[in-house]
Amino acid sequence: MLNSLPLYDELRLTSQDLAPIRHYIKHTWKTLTRSPRHIVKAARDPKLEYQGDQPLPVYLSAREDYVQVENKLRQLLSPEELAQIELQVLPPEMNQIEHHGLLYLPGEYVVPGGRFNELYGWDSYFIQLGLLQDGEIALAQSMIDQLLYEIEHYGTVLNGNRTYMLNRSQPPFLTRMILDLYHRTHDLNWLRSVLPTVQSYYFYWTVPPHLNQATGLSHYNAFGVGPAPEVISSEIDENGKNHYERILEYYRTHEIEDYDVSLYYDQETDSLTDLFYQGDRSMRESGFDPTNRFGPFSVDIIHYAPVCLNSLLYQMELDLAEMQRILGYGHAASYWLNHAENRRHLMNQYLWDDEVGLYFDYNFRTGCCRRYEFVTTFFPLWVGLASPEQAQRVALNLSTFETPGGLVTSTHFSGNQWDEPFGWAPLHLIAVDGLRRYGYIEEAHRIACKFVNLVLQEFNKTGTIVEKYDVKKCSADVSDEIFFGYSSNEIGFGWTNGVVLELLAMLERDGVIV
Repeated sequence: MLNSLPLYDELRLTSQDLAPIRHYIKHTWKTLTRSPRHIVKAARDPKLEYQGDQPLPVYLSAREDYVQVENKLRQLLSPEELAQIELQVLPPEMNQIEHHGLLYLPGEYVVPGGRFNELYGWDSYFIQLGLLQDGEIALAQSMIDQLLYEIEHYGTVLNGNRTYMLNRSQPPFLTRMILDLYHRTHDLNWLRSVLPTVQSYYFYWTVPPHLNQATGLSHYNAFGVGPAPEVISSEIDENGKNHYERILEYYRTHEIEDYDVSLYYDQETDSLTDLFYQGDRSMRESGFDPTNRFGPFSVDIIHYAPVCLNSLLYQMELDLAEMQRILGYGHAASYWLNHAENRRHLMNQYLWDDEVGLYFDYNFRTGCCRRYEFVTTFFPLWVGLASPEQAQRVALNLSTFETPGGLVTSTHFSGNQWDEPFGWAPLHLIAVDGLRRYGYIEEAHRIACKFVNLVLQEFNKTGTIVEKYDVKKCSADVSDEIFFGYSSNEIGFGWTNGVVLELLAMLERDGVIV
């Protein structure tokens, strides 16, 4: 047991007290579900501007049967609904897309909510946890099926199923989703059928350009040219400036010591470079958009081996070994276990800081870790690659992140939503499960109770669950503290819903809630 903060209050609630929030979440799965039947609703993107009554573009992979999909939509939609969309075959090159739009998916999926009206990569894992807790097995199955469809038809699990996200993925949780579902259904034929697709997704992350060959570790490295279209249209402040214009102003007025700013900002022309936009897209591929974890606006992320991504790839290697073992392929299981052990060794070599007792991201351009305290240091505990001694060192640093409302994402206030003073549901679950895995049960309960208390407190005020929270002030009112990216706090909210149900289930199993 480690020392706790004095502001800690246990979750002194019964299951009956939790009924309203459980009802809200159960109902919200329905409102957040999209499918071909809801394609008009799905096709409208709150992040883009539309001119007049032009039909909303819906794109099909060239590998899809256009006529079959068209006939399916004619059966599902009214003539009035059909007139609101325009079905097109996706062109072979991104620069041939004239109007960005929805990428077709054949089944049901759950979107996060608010401005995020599409299927997201890592959100889906935390949403699926909630679906499984709520007994929504068929919808959980369909979520995985849509992600597999993305790999087969669009090349990878996408950041989101919009054309402007075709060239970037998100943190890889897919194998966890598959095994979580398999342990409910025990469908061996299905598990066998998905294995080739999953293995191809693994290699997306472990060959160049995502592989840094000098370290043997992977990094985020998205494709694409120029600014992200959704940012230009929707991330506008009260002065009418978009995210990139605010960054230009920052570069003009601040000295940057975190990286070589000339790589990303051309002072002579007062413009952002092509490499800036690659870094910006890669930051969005990481899911942490934005933060100063990799220097201002994280555009230097392309030069880092991150703790989170490599922990997830370690987990993927273990999961692929487990799938092979279940299917009776012992030799193949050993192959993946060897890969996992090699990654564990490399992560200890490059990402573990024994002096501080935390995991940090490694800059392979400079040859050193960036000591930017970030709650992703709990990822190695969550996947089990930390030694007991390393886990103890991380746990002893818990007070670095702990606040009255849970865990702050970083210890640095930067004006970005993935830094202080904000806390996010997925990272709370990762930390709580990681602490529990190494025997820090009381600490895990304390963090879980703090965060659930905060979500409940704000739910009782507003009747909604939101995307992120100020865990220092214990509030969902965050907009005035965010200066870069989008400042809104979206309602829904898919992954917060799923994490709350998962944390409540853990607290009930452990007798904290009766």
